[in-house]
Formats: sequence, C-alpha cells, structure tokens
Amino acid sequence: MIAPFSIARLPRIEFGTGAIARLPGLAAGFGRRLLIVTGGQSFTASPQWQTLRRALDEAQFAHAMVRIAGEPSPDEIDTIVRERQGHACDLVIGIGGGSVLDAAKAIAGLLRPGNTVMDHLEGVGPELPYRGPTTPFIAVPTTAGTGSEATKNAVLTRHGPDGFKKSFRDDTLMAEYAIIDPELLASCPPALIAANGMDACTQLLEAYCSSRANPIADALALAGLQAVREGLLAWYDGGEGAAAGRERMALAALLSGICLAQTGLGSVHGLAQPLGAFFPIAHGVVCGTLVAAATQVNIEAMQARTPDHPALGRYARVGRLLGGDPHAKEPAAQALLLHTLREWTRRLNLPLLADLGVAEADFARIVANARGSSMKTNPVALTDAEIERILRLRLGGPGVH
Repeated sequence: MIAPFSIARLPRIEFGTGAIARLPGLAAGFGRRLLIVTGGQSFTASPQWQTLRRALDEAQFAHAMVRIAGEPSPDEIDTIVRERQGHACDLVIGIGGGSVLDAAKAIAGLLRPGNTVMDHLEGVGPELPYRGPTTPFIAVPTTAGTGSEATKNAVLTRHGPDGFKKSFRDDTLMAEYAIIDPELLASCPPALIAANGMDACTQLLEAYCSSRANPIADALALAGLQAVREGLLAWYDGGEGAAAGRERMALAALLSGICLAQTGLGSVHGLAQPLGAFFPIAHGVVCGTLVAAATQVNIEAMQARTPDHPALGRYARVGRLLGGDPHAKEPAAQALLLHTLREWTRRLNLPLLADLGVAEADFARIVANARGSSMKTNPVALTDAEIERILRLRLGGPGVH
C-alpha cells in the first residue's frame, strides 16, 4: 500500500542555459522596485551581471543592492531589514549561493512586517508563527549544492561557543520563481564544486532514505542521484565533460532542494547544525566529509536492530545506481554505496574533522546539539554513542588521511 503523503508548494522553475535572460520579464510582473541580494563580488564582476544590469536599466527598473559575504546571521538580517524600512520594494531577487538565497528569503519575509527574525527561528526565541506578509522573491542560484531555490526555509547562523544554525521557515517564503542557469556556475572553483556537489548528493540520499519518503520525492531523488553520478566528478575534473557535468549538477541541486522540502533529511544534516555553528566550517564541507560515515552507521544500526527495515533496501538501490552495478545483491550493494561515497570524498579532497579544528573533546557538545529537525527524519533513531561514532570515523588526526 502507498502511505498517505503531501507535496508542499514549489516555485515556478525556469531551467536552462541562458535562463537568466528571462529575469527582467518575470520581474516585471511584480513591479519596478527591486532589491537585489548578491554575494561578495563574483557575480557582480561577471559578464552576466553586466548584461542583466543593462536589461534592467532598459526596462526602467529601480534597484538597490545588498551584499552577503558568508553565512548570514540573524543580526545581519535584522540590520538589513531596518535599513530598508521606508524604501518601497516590490520584489526581492537573490542571486548567489545558498547563503545568499537564504538571506534573500529571510529579508523578503521581514521587509513588510519589520520585526526581528529571532521571533521566528526554530529552537531559539519565542518561535512565534509567521504572519507575513512577505515580499515576492525570485531565486537565482550561482552554485549547485543547497537547493535553497526550492525550499521554504532560510538557514541562519550565529557562530561561537553559544552559536546555532537554525531555520526561519514558512510556506509563504517559497520563491515565486527559481531561475536555474547552468552558465552562472561556470566560475565555481574546484573546492566549491566539491563541497556543494556533496551537499546535493547528501540531500538526495538522505531524502530518499528519510522516514518521510514518498513516491514523488523518490522519483526525483533517484533522478538527482543519477545526475550526481554523471556530473559531479566530470565537472570537478574539468575537461571536455565539464559543461555537461555542470548542467547535471545544477539539476541535481534543484532536485535535492525539492526533495528535502518534501521529506526532511537525516543524521548528516543533524550534525551539520552544531558543527556549522560551533566551528567556521562551510555547510557543504560538513556534508561531504560525513556522508559516508553517517551512511555506514545508519546501515549498521538498522542491520543490528531492525534487519527488515525498508531503508536498507533503499541504500542498496542507491549503491547499485552510484556504483554502476545494477545486479549487486543487497549487502554487496550497500558496501558498494559506502565504497563509492568514500572514494568520492577522497577524490574531491574533502578534509577530516581534525583538519577543520574539531577535537574529540568537542564530541559531547556536538552530539548534545545534533537532535534538530533533520535528525528526526533519519531512517533510524541513533543513540548518542552512534552519533559520536560518525564523528570518530571522520576525526582523523596527525598523519591520518
């Protein structure tokens, strides 16, 4: 039998090389006063920005710009919202990586109400219901990883010993349009391709094996994982296959965002919250370094406690897909999945936790803060010792690689 499921609202999607050229025409449907949220410099230094700016000027848009350098914090969002009060805005456009899109989403949600984002962050503050109204928002990703263009949550981070990484989440925060143009990804350096690509891969794998998996998300997740298999290393390695690989990873990232929005994630993203809050580690790096270890611990836990768990078959199916052996039996297919994830982690030069400043003495604090919303949809409820084992498998140390 098919268990009941729901599919939440999605943005209208414009995908393909040159899709950025459609932005002025789509924006015109909302008004002429724009707030454009971008990253530090890379997009505004690109030929695509020069072309887009001319098109916006010719169409007589008035636009202001806000730059987001790094992961956005609640204080940064509140400051921008305060500064923009009194400036009329018909549409917010986010053009950048996942952090930029998250910031733009939060700004769009708060420009009109004008209150602090701390009112709504999950797990901190009063967690007041969001009443809106939101400002319409268009998402234009320039990296292939988070899938933020297809989610209703804005992830905000406060770094430090008392830090957190939490979501401002509401259905009305979903982008009106997601414009995915693979050409905008052409300037991504190899380290960013690796981290973001493994983020998309992790999101697809965790969504497919989530306790809230459903048939529609399953189909999209498997299509996304196929795109990762065909695209990630080809793009990372460069050469003749790089352009096609970039296009496939743009699709994989989009599908990963759609899937996680429908099903939730798992233990990797549960651990990414405290690791990203307590240490200056990029989200994609956390995902890339932990996904093989977390998958191993999940499989071992289910084999020990619930050997007939349906997620074991799902891990095997992904192992056959990513490992290229459609006839592998279940245990061999699970082993093939782990081998493939470890090999990708090695080829993509993703660091060990010790290289990122994490020590064994930090484990207790990390584990204690790892049970957010993502951990709740992990296919198996992990003990503290099992969560710690994930960290230990990727800790490393002097001379360990």
